[in-house]
Amino acid sequence: MNPNHLPPRATPRCTRVAFTLVELLVVLAVIGILVGLLLPAVQTAREAARRMQCQNQLKQLGLATLHFESTERVFPASGWTQVGPGNPYGKYIGWRTVILLYLEQSNVRDLYRIDLNWWEGTNLAVASIPMKTFVCPSTPSIPSVTAAIAKSPRPALLFDPPLARADYEAVQGIQPSSIAIPIYNATNRFAVMHRNSRNNFASIVDGSSNTIMVAETAGRPTVFRRRAASTSATNDQGIGWADSEGAYSLDGSSVDGTREGCTPSQGCTAAMNVRNDNEPYSFHTGGASFLFADGHVSFLDQQIELSILAALCTRAAGEIQSEP
Repeated sequence: MNPNHLPPRATPRCTRVAFTLVELLVVLAVIGILVGLLLPAVQTAREAARRMQCQNQLKQLGLATLHFESTERVFPASGWTQVGPGNPYGKYIGWRTVILLYLEQSNVRDLYRIDLNWWEGTNLAVASIPMKTFVCPSTPSIPSVTAAIAKSPRPALLFDPPLARADYEAVQGIQPSSIAIPIYNATNRFAVMHRNSRNNFASIVDGSSNTIMVAETAGRPTVFRRRAASTSATNDQGIGWADSEGAYSLDGSSVDGTREGCTPSQGCTAAMNVRNDNEPYSFHTGGASFLFADGHVSFLDQQIELSILAALCTRAAGEIQSEP
């Protein structure tokens, strides 16, 4: 045989590598498990970021409120119905409106007419301007506020465009008959910011770091009971950031949200996150954020005892109670 004429070499047969059905199912199952493990972590991280943003916004409100106090020598009232600091014409005006200048919202403040009640004239158009600082990012979408029933002297109203809402509200104090602790009476029941108040730092006998000014009260005017929106209950206050009637006093509720102000001995022991029409309420897990009179913000556990939260909501009742 001629060595120069070797038989051709056999070409290796090409084989295709592929997954079997069983292997594919295993891979899909592993991916599903990983996604199932990862999704809660992602959601937790997102909520943590939203909660931090919410607290930062409360901090901004605190700085603006303290700036107002530094200028006017008193804290803003939760709402005015008479002549007072920031309200020279004695109109119905709320605390959020008078601190707009200190929130770097002078353009909005310039549009607002303080010689009119908040629901009169062009003020309704101003009240429709969304204010990011007043809204917690954890609050879900709620129906637009397009109408309000009469609440004397405010007439029944239609809003076009809708009112812009707010998730943070001044706590006026506590309801003595609801908290049912002998120390409280009509004189010492108040917090820092209440109706037509003129309180300064000297008025906060219990200490500014131990006294709540503003609490998360999210989702209003839609009424929530625990985490469900009510289809039957209505709310005529806290209908927007310009509303001067949104502040409330702490009175506690039953844990199922069906009753409020019935005293702890009769089952009203819940301090927050059960009802949002007249109690602190947030869409965070486990608690809500609060702004204190010294400007700091704290996240308080929703299992806090009603008596402890009540002590933090009064400025001069003499309780020996620091923030938990």
